[in-house]
Amino acid sequence: MTEFFQALASHAFLQNAVVCSLLASIACGVIGTYVVVKRITFISGGISHTVLGGMGIAYFLGGSPMVGAVIAALVAAVIIGLVTLRAKQHEDTLIGALWAVGMAIGLLFIAKTPGYSVNLQSYLFGNILMVSRREVYFLLGLDLVIIAVAITFYKGFLGVCFDEQFCRLQGVKVDALYLLLLCLIALTVVILVQVVGIVLVIALLTLPAAVAGQWSGSLKQMMRTACALCAVVSLAGLAVSYPYNLPAGATIVLFAGAGYLVSTLLQLLLRRT
Repeated sequence: MTEFFQALASHAFLQNAVVCSLLASIACGVIGTYVVVKRITFISGGISHTVLGGMGIAYFLGGSPMVGAVIAALVAAVIIGLVTLRAKQHEDTLIGALWAVGMAIGLLFIAKTPGYSVNLQSYLFGNILMVSRREVYFLLGLDLVIIAVAITFYKGFLGVCFDEQFCRLQGVKVDALYLLLLCLIALTVVILVQVVGIVLVIALLTLPAAVAGQWSGSLKQMMRTACALCAVVSLAGLAVSYPYNLPAGATIVLFAGAGYLVSTLLQLLLRRT
């Protein structure tokens, strides 16, 4: 642990990793709360795995993988949202198809890209230590968009999550708000891909929010707690993984999983006593 903090003072790549993890914690805490409350984890999983398709195509064309990830995530969010709203009976099939096809497209385009082949593990399991300063600024921009939209439409999202039918009776544009929420989830997924990778996104998106939900009395409190918890597990994962040369993304998710397990056990003990 001491080795990590000593290296943090002198290595720019570690400083970028810490900033990236904090940015991810803000978006993850806010949007992860909606995912847990609305119970749309599976939809979030479909969006996250489609991201690899956009990254692979962008890499093949010589563009920025992050831009490709944003485009693919937003397209997947809109498609899944429209099918959920119009033909809910086909929702699971579509999400499963996007999940698998998105991954397959990404793998094929990356494999056929001429020249040096990219390290797939950095996309699938994250490589936060390789985040550049330019990517940090890009993530900061996404973070600001997510927070601004979440604050602006807070009451609308609140209604969509807890009483959708009442909102419809009041004339609220529920469908548009739902699609907007899915787009925010898509942007959050792109941020988290840099931290824990595509495979482990769902764990970091949902576990801190689930723990926060066990100890919070309101949605705002749940968001604040989830942001704090996500920051704690991210920094702890970085601090532990660095000196022992462990995968940072997997270590972060293990801390999040351990936190959820401890929190659940404490809840059970409190109920019994």
